[in-house]
Amino acid sequence: MKVTTPAKEPKPAVFPFLDLKAQYRQIRDEVRAAVDTVLEDQRFILGPEVEKFEKTMAEYVGTPFALGCASGSDALLLALMGLGVGRGDEVITVPFTFVATAGAIARLGARTVFVDIDPETYNLDPAKLEAAITPRTKAIIPVHLFGLAVDMDAVMDIARRHKIPVVEDAAQAIGARYNGKPVGSIGAVGCFSFFPSKNLGGAGDGGLLTCSDRDLADRLQVLRVHGSPRRYEYQVVGTNSRLDAMQAAILRVKAKYLDSWAEGRRRNADLYRSLFEEYGLTSLVKPPTEPAGYHHVYNQFTIRVQNRDALKQYLQAEGVPTEIYYPFPLHTQPAFLDLGYKDGDLPVSERASREVLSLPIYPELKPEQLRTVVSAIAAFFRQNR
Repeated sequence: MKVTTPAKEPKPAVFPFLDLKAQYRQIRDEVRAAVDTVLEDQRFILGPEVEKFEKTMAEYVGTPFALGCASGSDALLLALMGLGVGRGDEVITVPFTFVATAGAIARLGARTVFVDIDPETYNLDPAKLEAAITPRTKAIIPVHLFGLAVDMDAVMDIARRHKIPVVEDAAQAIGARYNGKPVGSIGAVGCFSFFPSKNLGGAGDGGLLTCSDRDLADRLQVLRVHGSPRRYEYQVVGTNSRLDAMQAAILRVKAKYLDSWAEGRRRNADLYRSLFEEYGLTSLVKPPTEPAGYHHVYNQFTIRVQNRDALKQYLQAEGVPTEIYYPFPLHTQPAFLDLGYKDGDLPVSERASREVLSLPIYPELKPEQLRTVVSAIAAFFRQNR
């Protein structure tokens, strides 16, 4: 295929890749009332607002325990700390994910062992998991990427046989389900992020841990407050990772709308697929997959195309916003070169990084805006046949 690079200057984006202002306009009064409640109360760290939000999330995810923390990154770190991961241990995860997944492992002095992904789901390939397990394997972190659950039956079967705990990285997938089970309720610990761009996003950073084991929940609760079960008594060396009451109050407002917003994303995903057919793009654009028994919540709508970089450049010139998640797999990043991986070691992740492109998917998008995106993609392929 001949690729034409646009010579003209890029147009301003016709609409944002993610429009948080549109979401806020719907719930402004409720959010401001919640914030005012916290300001009047003047209890900003943990406290009743956080406890109420934790109860809401425990019921939503379907676990007895939910603990707020400072970020999704901290949720991963605390989960591994709670499971006793430390120097000399190994933790298995994927290279096609945000850096926080492997970063939490490295911060504890453990070794990250990367397993390649499934080319259809972009998630951990269970067929490649067992070969990566060694006597030093202390945990497995499957990542529910882009809002789609991992094949958890296969992962849990392997983990149970080897007696290895599973930490679900559900940072992008709150509300997603696998065979009817909410993500975050299947492994030993579920880790969620409330970064503003997530389906349930705060007004800043925030995170959550979910689990079903009381002893583990108690350890996590102590670890997030400097290892202190009571004031000035320290059982272990923990960290300072508490969810702010302000964030909890805002998130509790938004949680009421989470499922309806996810349905809006799912409708947009269906419309994209219909438009790809209408514009004759089904052989050129590969949309996300949703296997039977899975419930995708589309934190990202990530397509796969040849000549991805040229397409992105063309769309930018037309004012159509896109993003690349992720342009470089973690095993090729300078921060992880000491692990000894090289180009070609994890080919499915490497190829995905060259071909994926995320399109706007948030629920406030109008059908004509999605048509603008697909029409521009079709125009690119017409010019570059």
